[in-house]
Amino acid sequence: MATPTHLNSCSSTTFTTSSSFNNDTHHLSSRFVIVPRKPHSFTWVSHSQTLLRIHSKTHFHLKSSNGHPLNTVSLQDGSAGTPLPKKHVESRGKEGSLPFPESDNSESTLSITVVGASGDLAKKKIFPALFALYYEDFLPKNFVVFGQYNSEEHFVELNKKMKEKEAGKLSNRLFYLSVPPNIFVDVVRCASLRASSENGWMRVIVEKPFGRDSESSGELTRCLKQYLTEDQIFRIDHYLGKELVENLSVLRFSNLVFEPLWSRNYIRNVQLIFSEDFGIEGRGGYFDNYGIIRDIMQNHLLQILALFAMETPVSLDAEDIRNEKVKVLRSMRPLQLEDVVVGQYKGHSKGGKSYPAYTDDPTVPKDSLTATFAAAALFINNARWDGVPFLMKAGKALHTKRAEIRVQFRHVPGNLYKRKFGTDLDKATNELVLRVQPDEAIYLKINNKVPGLGMRLDRSDLNLLYRARYPREIPDAYERLLLDAIEGERRLFIRSDELDAAWTLFTPLLNELEEKKIVPELYPYGSRGPVGAHYLAANHNVRWGDLSGEDS
Repeated sequence: MATPTHLNSCSSTTFTTSSSFNNDTHHLSSRFVIVPRKPHSFTWVSHSQTLLRIHSKTHFHLKSSNGHPLNTVSLQDGSAGTPLPKKHVESRGKEGSLPFPESDNSESTLSITVVGASGDLAKKKIFPALFALYYEDFLPKNFVVFGQYNSEEHFVELNKKMKEKEAGKLSNRLFYLSVPPNIFVDVVRCASLRASSENGWMRVIVEKPFGRDSESSGELTRCLKQYLTEDQIFRIDHYLGKELVENLSVLRFSNLVFEPLWSRNYIRNVQLIFSEDFGIEGRGGYFDNYGIIRDIMQNHLLQILALFAMETPVSLDAEDIRNEKVKVLRSMRPLQLEDVVVGQYKGHSKGGKSYPAYTDDPTVPKDSLTATFAAAALFINNARWDGVPFLMKAGKALHTKRAEIRVQFRHVPGNLYKRKFGTDLDKATNELVLRVQPDEAIYLKINNKVPGLGMRLDRSDLNLLYRARYPREIPDAYERLLLDAIEGERRLFIRSDELDAAWTLFTPLLNELEEKKIVPELYPYGSRGPVGAHYLAANHNVRWGDLSGEDS
């Protein structure tokens, strides 16, 4: 994630960059080593400020993203690198892909420019995802990859190089902004004015953070729209590209057993849980300016909530789906301070090993009040969800790494077997769990009789474990989202009014936390989080499902 600073004014007319970005983009001769498993005709063309690849194939596929990276290694010094792990080499199938004849796209080219190509995001996610799509034939016949442009003059040069490679064909251009947010507008202005396509489409992928409150987010959107239309802006939230999140609407709308239960009549509460078992580890410069609420809850978890709770869309068209998500966000009750708990991890020793506190990190101020943990109870004021608590929980340096959606159903009225569960009726509650990561799975907790002569009940799982049912490796979220951006599919990207509604919900709470200087509750590194989160859940008659010990 890029280091945050304040957004430059929309009226700026020169391409100004922070020193850190200039330093980041001086390595203009970076190259990539490719070791393909299957024969293709392709060429690498290296320039001092350009990274290019052009290749031709007999056909290509554009309706799925089951590709996966092979041996692609960034070499800053030109020396040989270490290949990717063997699991990344295994080819995955292309179920559902649609072949297009060569003539369909023979007169068009795709130019992909990664601005900030030497950063961690580009090296760890973007370039491996691009190679995965290339390797499994999901990219068009003629495509070129460029990188490392940090001035208006460089974009003029970029445009010339693009035209050389496009050779008069229909030119489609995609720009990926893997740069600090304070220069989003400058890069977009340079790309739009100096390197825009003259006869095809131009699209820009923008990484979060999209501002840090309603005002800054709105200003960023207004500035971007001086040079781009809304349809050209692809605000990426990689969690929307994860397999289990995309499967959420399939599970609900294509299975009769679930949709009738998807309401306040049968669902007691919904839990959206994100936890990491490590701290910030040197990312304090970014994290301390944003905190866990802005970094995780306002985008990743809130987007999942909107997908979960939305009404049935008119169609699978991107605008129909995003319209329903916006309705959910606009129906949400304003967040109150009493419905939120914030925490910060402290130093802890366990098994002879010492773990640092958040404020021990040299990039974090010693008196920082930034939350590394937050839990919140949210409510949707509509007929379907009135009174149902949606509990969010996100934290760093916790006891485990996981991201999941937990749906706890209501108790069975007049349950004939309630005496078999004693006084803890929660043990008799059915629960649907969608584990987003790690070890993707969907399982339903049910009550079952233990075999034998007596009447003893047990809580069992109906379990769909993805690695057992689907042995092929699941595509990375960036593969799916990059392919969607190339195709112009906007369903998994965030529209400006979605962003406005999300910030409208969280900005008053964030302002109150900062103005009142709320001190976060301390919790030990590697623990289950602050005690206050348990009291918050209890206030709404909820027990956190991930703390039961049954599926930790």
